[in-house]
Amino acid sequence: MAAIRQDAWSADDDLILAEITLRHIREGSTQLAAFEEVGQRIARTAAACGFRWNSCVRKRYDDAISISKQQRQKRNYLKKQGAISLQPEERVVVADGDEGAVKGELIGSDALSMEAVIRYLKQWRGTVQELSKQVKQLEKELREKDERIAALQESNDRLSKQADAAQTDYQVVNDDYKALIRIMDRARRLAILSEESEEEKTRFKMDANGNLERIE
Repeated sequence: MAAIRQDAWSADDDLILAEITLRHIREGSTQLAAFEEVGQRIARTAAACGFRWNSCVRKRYDDAISISKQQRQKRNYLKKQGAISLQPEERVVVADGDEGAVKGELIGSDALSMEAVIRYLKQWRGTVQELSKQVKQLEKELREKDERIAALQESNDRLSKQADAAQTDYQVVNDDYKALIRIMDRARRLAILSEESEEEKTRFKMDANGNLERIE
């Protein structure tokens, strides 16, 4: 069993870790498998390789990671189309001296066919055009809905003002009606009192011949 190294990481160790991890990302493998392969190459544990990648090396290779993920998506698509044969020599070469910048990209000569690439690009162009049409249609519908909402808001404001005016008119009429009822009730009471006063003032008596005679 090979001895497990405990010494500090060198620039070569970091470079090996980056290249193998990027290859696993590009090929759709897991980082754990990459760390195990790196560990076998440089006599370190997979856990040590994973810790080194996440704590130090990964941040220096953001651009290379993005490119590897894009290549993985492209390879998966072309593989489904039957136009790619995965080659072990396909890899991304990185240089540690320039903060993990991509130095070069080597793709096997038999990996891609020109027809597949053209078909892939045409399909994406058609997809982009279709998405652009959908975006324009959605923008048009959004403008129409905004205009509809604005019209409904204006109608709602107008109806609210009319309702407020009607409520005010109703209150005025109701107050006038109550005042009229009070006046009529007071007039009725005055009329009754007046009749009673007249009855009290005018009195009659019957004389011996049966005739009524007013009593002053």
